[in-house]
Amino acid sequence: MSAFAFIGAAVAEIAGCFSFWAWLRLDRSPWWIVPGTASLCLFAYLLTLVDADHAGRAYAAYGGIYIATALLWLWLAEGSRPDRWDLTGAGVCLIGAAMILWGPRT
Repeated sequence: MSAFAFIGAAVAEIAGCFSFWAWLRLDRSPWWIVPGTASLCLFAYLLTLVDADHAGRAYAAYGGIYIATALLWLWLAEGSRPDRWDLTGAGVCLIGAAMILWGPRT
């Protein structure tokens, strides 16, 4: 369930933030922020579904998922293919996220 919550949260956060980007940087209508705000609320809710003992640990682990999803957005929504440095960095972040979320605790 956590993986789906993380991925859903990442898509919701990126879509919400992109709505503000579109309005302020791409000269789109201010109405873009209405669904963007709803998307950001969905993002916050989805992070509460992550199976973690502490919010900070869930947020830290989410960072790696967010980075990988942002690069997928870059490619699919913006038409710019991630390069090897992007992909290597995302891989490092995903390894770090896994360590944070599933590392052994005493």
